[in-house]
Amino acid sequence: MEKTKIILVDDHEMVRLGLKSFFNMQPDIEVIGEADNGKDGVEMALDLRPDVVVMDLVMPEMDGVEATLAILKKWKAAKILVLTSYLDNEKIYPVIEAGAKGYMLKTSSAAEILNSIRKVAQGQVAIETEVDKKIKYHDQHPDLHDDLTARERDVLALLAKGYDNQTIADELFISLKTVKTHVSNILAKLNVEDRTQAVVYAFQHNLVSQDDQ
Repeated sequence: MEKTKIILVDDHEMVRLGLKSFFNMQPDIEVIGEADNGKDGVEMALDLRPDVVVMDLVMPEMDGVEATLAILKKWKAAKILVLTSYLDNEKIYPVIEAGAKGYMLKTSSAAEILNSIRKVAQGQVAIETEVDKKIKYHDQHPDLHDDLTARERDVLALLAKGYDNQTIADELFISLKTVKTHVSNILAKLNVEDRTQAVVYAFQHNLVSQDDQ
């Protein structure tokens, strides 16, 4: 039987040890490499070309989203399965959009994780049930700010800094009239009544950081 070769990219040694021990007990799985950060994970993936890259998300040097993008940029056929503890939208969507074939939680059962690796190796998509529910809910109930254009997000970030329209116009090298149009569009799309509410919305949805104040 030809084994599915995988590498583990996770900054927690005990997680890697546990996964490696379990996977190497399987007759059809072989762990051929380990990396404790995203940067090394990218280099290892491109060097060893495993059947599946099992990728954590929060790591030093380079996070899982950046690592996924870096691998797929140079190796489009790479099959990446995210295995993480995070179930929030800010983690799920970027890595799925980056091209990961699967997203599983570390709380998933060993059998579920094993099955997901086999599916991804075969070119199928493997999404943990709770993650799939969040994706479907989000698709049916998109966030209001999803409709903001890149320029409107720029204007919103400057609103969060307390800039007036003229200062925003100067900062972005656009006319005052254009700024007013952008602000009006932002209020309408976010369904808020004024600039203050727009800024509050932006902070509540992590569209800007506290440093922007």
